[in-house]
Amino acid sequence: MARAVGDLLAGFDAELDQELTVRPSWNIAPTADVPVVLERLVDGGVARQLHLARWGLVPPWAKDPGIGAKMINARSETILEKPAFREAVTSRRCAVPADGYYEWKGSGKNKQPYYVRAADDGGMVLAGVYEWWRDLSRTAGDPGRWILSTSILTTSSTMEGPTAEGSPREGSEAPALPKLAALHDRVPVAMSTAAMDEWLSPGAVDAAALVHLVRSQAHQVAEGWRIDPVGAAVGSVRNDSAQLIQRVEPVEPAEALF
Repeated sequence: MARAVGDLLAGFDAELDQELTVRPSWNIAPTADVPVVLERLVDGGVARQLHLARWGLVPPWAKDPGIGAKMINARSETILEKPAFREAVTSRRCAVPADGYYEWKGSGKNKQPYYVRAADDGGMVLAGVYEWWRDLSRTAGDPGRWILSTSILTTSSTMEGPTAEGSPREGSEAPALPKLAALHDRVPVAMSTAAMDEWLSPGAVDAAALVHLVRSQAHQVAEGWRIDPVGAAVGSVRNDSAQLIQRVEPVEPAEALF
């Protein structure tokens, strides 16, 4: 995610609750800060705001924030059932802007990283949930007493979207997203503008309907995504530059899908 604050504010028609700096990064690791867009009820109206959140949701009941490293993603099929996410998906939903994401295929020396991006390089808007965690070891006036954290919803890359009844469609031999399915069986839930508007609404209380909405259109949004092999340098969080997303020749001849 390498867009500037001004571009994010303009693109999402959002405002700042307080001044913040979004550091461009081409190699975001779990527990790093990422921009999120959310809506809050402010002075009787709805305000769409840009915030920075720790990637990896920390539930309010957690003893320490370390648990967040295991909570970077939330399976959309079970998010309503999981104690860590069910309250957040009901009332604390957000959008996570991203330019793209990485996946790896293969093993050992033949393990090849790939960069997934929108076909027009216009970026992705991913469905997320967020939480606030209070650090009781800090004083009331300490700005670090509250940690804002987020998780990104995922769905299957090998099935079509859910039916009207909410269950996955079955019986299709071909995966819904063949190129992405060849890379990984899960994909982040990307949202259209219309779906994002409904997902963010703080007045919406039917969480099951909202999860169904974003899951049902996620594959359509992802159909045009590109998959490019990139260099092994992305495997180290110490490396962080635009060179990481440049296409390279893969370790082994690329599969026809790529």
